Amino acid sequence: MIMRHGKSDWDSDAQSDHARPLANRGILSAERMGEVIRDLGTIPGLVISSTAVRARATAELARITGGWPSRLILEDDLYGASPRGALEVVERYAGDCERVMIVGHEPTWSMLIRQLTGGSCAVRTATVADIEIHASDWDTITSASGTLVSLLQARQFMRS
Repeated sequence: MIMRHGKSDWDSDAQSDHARPLANRGILSAERMGEVIRDLGTIPGLVISSTAVRARATAELARITGGWPSRLILEDDLYGASPRGALEVVERYAGDCERVMIVGHEPTWSMLIRQLTGGSCAVRTATVADIEIHASDWDTITSASGTLVSLLQARQFMRS
């Protein structure tokens, strides 16, 4: 599973891109996507997030609001990662988990989806792409292909 961070607050006093927090809309969408993933029964066993404040907050809010028992790992290498670099992070930590979610940034996530599936899609803020990987284990993910099972965009699920 690939999740883009929620909408960030461009008006914050953050000193760097890495420190930029979520906007109120980003908080609400991260929480809602946590519930959606729970309700769909696709809770990841492991969540690996970029250390950027907005990505970390997205991962934490989705887990807490959705009641996921998932372990969370914060990984510096996901901030500014290439698609291959993101897959190497998954390979490093996935172990025997059946379902893993990585939380991070564009444009890497769009490129990663294209690399894995051959297709393109809009990865708006708080979007979750669920990809079935065609590999025997996580150790071969950097050369694996996959099929897009679902693309969940937060705005489809926001309550009025």
